[in-house]
Amino acid sequence: MKIAVIGTGYVGLVSGTCFAEMGNKVTCVDINTEKIEKLKQGIIPIYEPGLEEMVLSNVAHKNLFFTTNIADAIKEAEVAFIAVGTPMGDDGSADLQYVLSVAQSIGETMQGELIVVDKSTVPVGTADKVRATVQTALDKRGVSYPFHVVSNPEFLKEGKAIEDFMKPDRVVIGADNEQALKKMKELYSPFYMQNERMITMDIRSAEMTKYAANTMLATKISFMNEIANICERVGADVNKVRIGIGSDSRIGYSFIYPGCGYGGSCFPKDVLALKKLAEEVNYKAELIESVDNVNNRQKYVIAQKVIKKYGEDLTGKTFAVWGLSFKPETDDMREAPAIYIIKELVKRGAKVQAYDPKAVHEAKVCYLKGIEVTYVDSKYEALKEADALLLLTEWKEFRVPDFEEIAKLLKEKVIFDGRNQYNAFNLPQKGWEYIQIGV
Repeated sequence: MKIAVIGTGYVGLVSGTCFAEMGNKVTCVDINTEKIEKLKQGIIPIYEPGLEEMVLSNVAHKNLFFTTNIADAIKEAEVAFIAVGTPMGDDGSADLQYVLSVAQSIGETMQGELIVVDKSTVPVGTADKVRATVQTALDKRGVSYPFHVVSNPEFLKEGKAIEDFMKPDRVVIGADNEQALKKMKELYSPFYMQNERMITMDIRSAEMTKYAANTMLATKISFMNEIANICERVGADVNKVRIGIGSDSRIGYSFIYPGCGYGGSCFPKDVLALKKLAEEVNYKAELIESVDNVNNRQKYVIAQKVIKKYGEDLTGKTFAVWGLSFKPETDDMREAPAIYIIKELVKRGAKVQAYDPKAVHEAKVCYLKGIEVTYVDSKYEALKEADALLLLTEWKEFRVPDFEEIAKLLKEKVIFDGRNQYNAFNLPQKGWEYIQIGV
């Protein structure tokens, strides 16, 4: 099948590459000329395990192409995916300007029947706006090509996106046309040959499903962080509480690990967008609002613990930070707790020595630009002459470190564990101070 994917961000690049892996002819489009030229050279703009190898392989086999020309991409395409960003507006709503701009370009350049798929995370009712925008552009041209709009939200976890796409636990399709639905089933059938994983529904329900799923997961995180903060005040151990409640099959262990808050491109933005959607229909979503409020407070918990131990004035103190990305296996720092924690420490006069396996470049050029941070090339280098270690991202290489080496390099044997990562291990206790969340 010939496919166009418009937008080569996280969702677009992963989706296009995985479709190409199944033998489809995929053309990925982006208005960023520099990014497209780098992709043609095999330079991948994001870190995602397995993605680079898959891109290079499919380019070599002539299944995957890159261009800045949307007309060329959709000229012979049967399906065009809209996978551009929907950044959060000032009021918390999703900004649809890029989605609708692509829809207009599709209407201005399409040459025949086409299925237009909303792959971006978009509010309920976006498909109607996309349909109207395409139709307006066709009317201005004085042409009439049949087209159908479909909602196909993505459920990719950063760090496991290739695995999630190639072996999905579900594929949600919102469609109001049988022909379009049949084509989408044909496209996705190679991804679930052993088990039926496609869930079909009306378009608005599909649009709502993405927001509901992310907000539910965010709710579990914020709930557990609330429990952690209560545990700390009453003398309970949240790690034991987590085991106690997670063993209940109705609750489960996923997304109930206490920590320093969630971040990334989805949860913060989607929670606020759903809250805004509720406001637009005159409903006060108190639970959803609380999920966001709890998370915003949680991002400062580790900084507050540092201040409690060392005082408001941190001049002369140096802290080693392990982990900058919002989660392991990605270089994504969008809304990462590390941003807020580091800024709180630096503005109080502290020095920060930071290490992350993949996100240092993102920190330097964007998220911590202008903030005085020393970036180092290894986790142990970050510890040299530091007063304490702050663990902020649970990368695998941090799971079982050499505690004797840590003790030699730190001025004091102090660890602020923002991910409660070391509870399951038999750690040396003598002389160490472990400061965790909810304990």
